[in-house]
Amino acid sequence: MKETSAKFNPAVLPAEVMKNFESADSSEARHFLYPGQVFVTRDPITISTILGSCAAVCLWDRHKRAGGMNHYLLPDGLGEGPNRLRYGNVANPELLKQVLALGCEVRNLQAKIFGGSSAFAVDLSQSVGSRNVELAESFLRSAGIPVVEREVSGKHGRRLNFRVVDGVTTIRSFEQLK
Repeated sequence: MKETSAKFNPAVLPAEVMKNFESADSSEARHFLYPGQVFVTRDPITISTILGSCAAVCLWDRHKRAGGMNHYLLPDGLGEGPNRLRYGNVANPELLKQVLALGCEVRNLQAKIFGGSSAFAVDLSQSVGSRNVELAESFLRSAGIPVVEREVSGKHGRRLNFRVVDGVTTIRSFEQLK
């Protein structure tokens, strides 16, 4: 029997380990977004997260220079309870609601979608990652928000940084860490 080496899976990392991905040596303000969270701001902050099959939507208003990001695990779930933002059908409308509460306007928003990898799926179209991405695309289309960037699918997780001051995102695939 052939032994295979363990693959890196960020979804199973405990919170203590995830904190190590936060950059302490950077002079810019940072906020690390955990699964099931939404964060919006007008401040010049870089929001970062780690994605596997999860999805993240970044919304940015180019006029207000404000925006935010969500990070959800599954496409559908209950809209109640402490873990409700783990579900895209709740997290996407919540992100939009919070960004609009900052004074942003839908007509000035642009969106970016990331994540949705499927390391173990045989049928990629039915994987959790693909369903997470499809949900984000459908939500943004119905809200009338254009998607200006996307890096989705594949077999590897990613680290995402979203700079709110200018809307710039950087992605690093875990495939590049080999």
